[in-house]
Amino acid sequence: MNLQPLPEIEIIEDSETELEPLYKVVIHNDNVTPMDFVVHILKTIFFLGNDRASEIMLAAHVNGSAYVQTLAKSEAEKRIAKSHFESNNAGYPLQFTMEPE
Repeated sequence: MNLQPLPEIEIIEDSETELEPLYKVVIHNDNVTPMDFVVHILKTIFFLGNDRASEIMLAAHVNGSAYVQTLAKSEAEKRIAKSHFESNNAGYPLQFTMEPE
């Protein structure tokens, strides 16, 4: 039987990692963007299921805006920019904003 020595493991207890601040993403209703396009954006860019995407779309339609999800600041900015790009390319004025949590 050949015993191998265990590798040395360094445990760092006090690490100073700064987490990115979290932001709420909000969708805003408009009278131009089709509901199915809104659901498509919520599913493909925000990775929501069909039921949840439909609920958010309807909440925005009825209330004027709706909470989508909370993300790290850079991720929220990236997904909002991608949503605006796809919406503009399709000729729709769909808008998202973000606010600190």
